[in-house]
Amino acid sequence: MRKLGIVALGAAAALTLAGCATSGGTGASEDGAEIRVWLVGTDTPDEAREYLVDTFEKENPGSTLVIEEQAWDGLVDRLTTSLSGSDSPDVVEVGNTQAAAFTSAGAFLDLTDEYENLGGDDLLPGFVEAGSYDGKFYAAPLYSGSRLVFYKKDALAAAGLTVPTTLDEYISNAQALAAANPGKSGIWWPGQDWYNALPYIWENGGEIAVADGEEWDAQLSSEESLAGLAQVQEVMTTASSAPKDGNETSPEVGFCDGTSLQLSAPSWVKWSILAPADAEAPGCPDQEENLGVYALPGMDGGAAQVFAGGSNIGISAKSAHPELALSALEIILSDEFQTIYGENGLVPAKLSLADTLGTDEVAKAITAAAGNAKLTPASPNWADVEASGILTDLFVNIAQGGDIKALAEAADEEIEAILNS
Repeated sequence: MRKLGIVALGAAAALTLAGCATSGGTGASEDGAEIRVWLVGTDTPDEAREYLVDTFEKENPGSTLVIEEQAWDGLVDRLTTSLSGSDSPDVVEVGNTQAAAFTSAGAFLDLTDEYENLGGDDLLPGFVEAGSYDGKFYAAPLYSGSRLVFYKKDALAAAGLTVPTTLDEYISNAQALAAANPGKSGIWWPGQDWYNALPYIWENGGEIAVADGEEWDAQLSSEESLAGLAQVQEVMTTASSAPKDGNETSPEVGFCDGTSLQLSAPSWVKWSILAPADAEAPGCPDQEENLGVYALPGMDGGAAQVFAGGSNIGISAKSAHPELALSALEIILSDEFQTIYGENGLVPAKLSLADTLGTDEVAKAITAAAGNAKLTPASPNWADVEASGILTDLFVNIAQGGDIKALAEAADEEIEAILNS
């Protein structure tokens, strides 16, 4: 990975100044230790969590492993504080777009010598790149998942529509569904959800930002990106009844209560939709036969370029028990643990386990979408862009009918100020 010749501020600088770049494990006694693993959100199935705890404690008698679930909101700030403090967790999950902020600051232990042991060239290459910095390997892939379109088969049929083959057809289908079902979303799209806007930008030939030597040039106000943003605004204002200032959490709720007829969401949302209908998981397993899925179509057909969601995982540079932390990481990257991900609709960290996704509609759609998946700009400061709220604010304003060109130009200025700081 190319090392930018700039000084990273924000999250990366905070970690560096706090001493993460020069700290290693303390070498404390490995006997009777408690290993803390930060997993983010609810994507990792309970079966995988139980396997991790049970296997670790069996392989390391006298030691315990505790999983501490974190929320995605505010994660960068919490990691910045925790990884630079004296009470750092040992093993931490981080979003793939956030990884560069922490690898570049030395917040994770160097795992270069463990690369082959952890999976080597069998690991997802794009996520290996996201978890590497300056030629060294710091954070392994955890799982991946491209966004797919989930839809109600009966609603599409009642409107006389078929699965779209181009992006324009996708948009017109959504508008037709909304028109035929007043008050319901032809595509459920809350304003803060910038991840689902990226395909529109990319399919029109635009970019968020591109490297220009050692600087970054933000591109949201380019002619190509503006064309994509115009499509985004069209969908948000004519086909979605989702809150214009809402976030993308719990998309299964609208699908299950019938207010969302289509939604674009990570592949693992299938399991949220089909979860038992109780207070903790308001799923609707009775809708399994009515649940359709396809890869978002591109401008000229085929699968669109979609955001490759997912996570990396590494060992804190301040872990008091690095050897035990490595033991936990080895279990997480084992075939047994990763197979649980695959069987639950998440793309495993290893290429050789792709067949664990199965052969159903979701597996086929994942395969189609994964072939064109893209990542956000590979800057150590990208996590600061996400944490700043620039993109969520931009798309809330677009959803509310704001002037696209003026909003994009303002966002470009803010993005460049952070990436080039």
